[in-house]
Amino acid sequence: MKDRTQELRTAKDSDDDDDVTVTVDRDGFMDEFFEQVEEIRGFIDKISENVEEVKRKHSAILASPNPDEKTKEELEELMSDIKKTANKVRSKLKSIEQSIEQEEGLNRSSADLRIRKTQHSTLSRKFVEVMSEYNATQSDYRERCKGRIQRQLEITGRTTTSEELEDMLESGNPAIFASGIIMDSSISKQALSEIETRHSEIIKLENSIRELHDMFMDMAMLVESQGEMIDRIEYNVEHSVDYVERAVSDTKKAVKYQSKARRLQVSGSHRHISACPSFPNLPRAGINSPKLNLPVFLVD
Repeated sequence: MKDRTQELRTAKDSDDDDDVTVTVDRDGFMDEFFEQVEEIRGFIDKISENVEEVKRKHSAILASPNPDEKTKEELEELMSDIKKTANKVRSKLKSIEQSIEQEEGLNRSSADLRIRKTQHSTLSRKFVEVMSEYNATQSDYRERCKGRIQRQLEITGRTTTSEELEDMLESGNPAIFASGIIMDSSISKQALSEIETRHSEIIKLENSIRELHDMFMDMAMLVESQGEMIDRIEYNVEHSVDYVERAVSDTKKAVKYQSKARRLQVSGSHRHISACPSFPNLPRAGINSPKLNLPVFLVD
């Protein structure tokens, strides 16, 4: 009979090598995924930092009737950088989303897939939060610019309602305040210059908001669709916590009643039991019966 032991060992070694290769490939895939996650997180952090810098630039511009061109250019660079970085984040999140949908379409379910879905959901929410903050910052700046314009108009004696001012701002014409709307010679060049500067800032802001609107709505809808799943998880967690808290509370009550029952049974005590002469032997409270209605009174 031919000894095939060596052949079997060789085949086993070959199978082991194949298993190792598959494992390494899978681990390599997840390593690559987590590198992508860290990259996206870094982009989002960068946007957040830029938003804070935008707020500082806004304050500097509003503090001066005629802000210097350098500050305005720096603000435009920040806004442009935020837009570019946001588009990168959106593209990468979309890529992850499509990859997840492909695997779900093949009815694949694994720990890796769940991890990727969780990471994608977390990053999407964080991204929308940062972009919401940016949008709120822009809206706040617009209102402050609008307020400065209205004050300058009031100083010159020109009374405008909020609706009238809004109509002028929405015209998109930077020279609207100088042509036909305000032809009063009493208005100073400085006041008119500030009005036009604020109006120009508002036009830039609105263009920026418009450019990011579609992307923002797309990501907001994605996060909203994930919301039901997140809400269910939070609901289960909250109710689990409530259950544990009630269990702890009931346990404490049980211990309290048990301690009281023991004191009642101690012989030679200076206390005695009254009002229940027909129940000389009191039941001992147990850990499984926290709510005991003991018909007794303690009398010194």
